[in-house]
Amino acid sequence: MTEEPLTTQTQDHEQSFVLQKIQPALLGLMDGSVSTLAPLFATAGLTGRPIDAFFVGLAASVGAGISMGLAEALSDDGKVSGRGHPTTRGIITGLATVLGGMLHTLPFLLPNLHTALTLAYVVVLVELLAISFIRYRYMRSPLPQTVMQVIVGGAVVFGVGVWLGRLGGGG
Repeated sequence: MTEEPLTTQTQDHEQSFVLQKIQPALLGLMDGSVSTLAPLFATAGLTGRPIDAFFVGLAASVGAGISMGLAEALSDDGKVSGRGHPTTRGIITGLATVLGGMLHTLPFLLPNLHTALTLAYVVVLVELLAISFIRYRYMRSPLPQTVMQVIVGGAVVFGVGVWLGRLGGGG
């Protein structure tokens, strides 16, 4: 008899964990990983200077982190939705957004543009695959479908950034 309530209690705990921790982190990671791609790669294409791209990526990551953190914290108080304390969700989302944006920005600290771009491409691919796996693991999304959705979404934003960089650079 004690086994069923324990199972229900475990399921409730897992659902709360996903709703209050994983979902805000995933939201931030997705936003940071994708929203910073266009300005970062456009800047790299426009200026040809990795350090310029780094500072644009840094600004985009921190700005997006603050924006996403505030948006998540102010979206609801968590009482009706069960999504947990708004400040906690906001901090998780904000930090994950900064992390998602900075991971592929860090290669632009390297002085060689080609090396920085190549490493950033690899990091972006790893980020998108990690997001797909998190969606698969915690949101129970079918893995092939979630990989396709995340990769296609990231590729569209990446393509826009490269296109704008070439357009602005006259190339």
